Amino acid sequence: MLSDRDASLRRDFEALTVSRRLVRTVSQKLRKKETPDQDSPANDGFSLKCLTLMGRGGGCKVGADTGDDFVGDSGGRRRSSTSSDEAGRTPYKPICGGEETGVDCFFREMFWKKHSSRRIANPLDTSKLHMFLPDDILELCLVRLPLTSLMNARLVCKKWKNLTTSPRFLTMRWEGLYRTPWLFLFGTVRDGCCSGEIHAFDSCQDKWHKIDADILKGRFMFSVQSVHDDEIYVVGGRRLDWSSFKTHKGVTVFSPVTKSWRKVASMRYARSMPVLGASEVGPDFSSGHHHHHQERRFPRSRIGGVSDVYEDPHRLSLRRQHNEVSFTANRKSHSHSHSQKFMRQRSSNKRYVLIAVGGLGPWDEPLDSGEIYDPLTNKWSEIQRLPVDFGAVSSGVVCNGIFYVYSEIDKLMGYDIDRGFWMGIQISPFPPRVVEYYPKLVASNGRLFMLSVSWCEGDGRIGQRNKAVRKMWELDLVYMSWSEVSVHPDAPMDWNAVFVAGRGQIYGIEMFKIFGQLLDFSTVCDVSDSGTTSWRHVSRSHVGHELDASSCMMKSLSVLHL
Repeated sequence: MLSDRDASLRRDFEALTVSRRLVRTVSQKLRKKETPDQDSPANDGFSLKCLTLMGRGGGCKVGADTGDDFVGDSGGRRRSSTSSDEAGRTPYKPICGGEETGVDCFFREMFWKKHSSRRIANPLDTSKLHMFLPDDILELCLVRLPLTSLMNARLVCKKWKNLTTSPRFLTMRWEGLYRTPWLFLFGTVRDGCCSGEIHAFDSCQDKWHKIDADILKGRFMFSVQSVHDDEIYVVGGRRLDWSSFKTHKGVTVFSPVTKSWRKVASMRYARSMPVLGASEVGPDFSSGHHHHHQERRFPRSRIGGVSDVYEDPHRLSLRRQHNEVSFTANRKSHSHSHSQKFMRQRSSNKRYVLIAVGGLGPWDEPLDSGEIYDPLTNKWSEIQRLPVDFGAVSSGVVCNGIFYVYSEIDKLMGYDIDRGFWMGIQISPFPPRVVEYYPKLVASNGRLFMLSVSWCEGDGRIGQRNKAVRKMWELDLVYMSWSEVSVHPDAPMDWNAVFVAGRGQIYGIEMFKIFGQLLDFSTVCDVSDSGTTSWRHVSRSHVGHELDASSCMMKSLSVLHL
């Protein structure tokens, strides 16, 4: 009996030894697979075959101890503490066929989970799959993004940033149909000083965005004008210089797409709150001939009939013949060969000029002078002055190549940008208005509009029931008469309400303080069709709750389609 018990213990011990050797062999094979030799090609993935299990009487010995019995040496092999005692034992024959024969068993899954997790951390390795998009297809995808999403896309990588700020990409986006209107509110005041911030309203997301503009910090009473539907010019204004306010003539340009600022040539005269307008001109336009008309003054009124220009504004044929001759002579004498060659190269592209008229001088005196800026030459040129009795300019807009200006004493004049002269426009009667509210001129799709406030009940006398309403009028350019188009839905609480037009839409922002709170309302009117027009509110979010009440007087508005 004792010999049978010893024989049983001996067989169990041999089985345990076989299991340890089995695990050691498997570990060595896995180590070789994980660290392949330099001569053999590297395997990107695991292809485990069945482990060679050795046993004496058949069956897989899977109960081996995988504890701390194995110590790795410098050669990469693993040796057991009992390997020297079993060197002379008879080798066991494999029970699953040859050593390279493989069948599926649970060892495959076990060692796959254990060792593959640290080798292949990302199963979709883009460096090996070589997944990419060509630049032209990537441009077509990015050009369709809204402006907010496009700004976020520029933060992805340098390639996307350089791609979306290239001239080719900006041209594709400007010519495409994927742009939406954005309202840019300038001149806001916070905590008693000019905040140097621009509030941009995204009409798609119905959300106001804040843009930091340190270059405008401390600057106020300036005017803004959108040019080419991708840039905004900030012209003139005042700035606190030591203990006094200084009126300056600097001009800066803001590009919302690239979020960049640049300075251009300064005006000839320092002015604050000038009346601005932008007009498209032909490739042969030259601002040199405008300089010859600047000294011609008209001291008498157009009603007196002394001036041959203002006596009859409808004598267009006589003025056209006279100015065509002068225009041809001036172009020959003031042509610049280099500028003309460059303009011929850009003859197929649109070209715009900026005009600034009126405003206040360094001593708050109303200015009757005007200037025109050509971005191609980066120069300002003086234009013909306004008549002495015209009064201070309150608003202006460009319509069909004519820069219309309205004065505080209800006079209307137009400046022909191509030919370079002023012409008086006799309209009688003008729409009635409240004296404290100056009319605002806007133009869209070749139509000239004016927004003015008038009494609909009472006449403004104390003790009577008075009710004012803001109406929009359209000027018939053929019969020279005003006709009422629509009525604004909001009460005219803001005497400095701002209105701009773009692509058949007229946008307006009114801001006023009531019950200790500053409120603002944004409205839009569709004038793309000559039929009925109606106003509607475009935003339920407000931006005025964090601004000072002086923002009502300092604000200015511009619209771009981005």
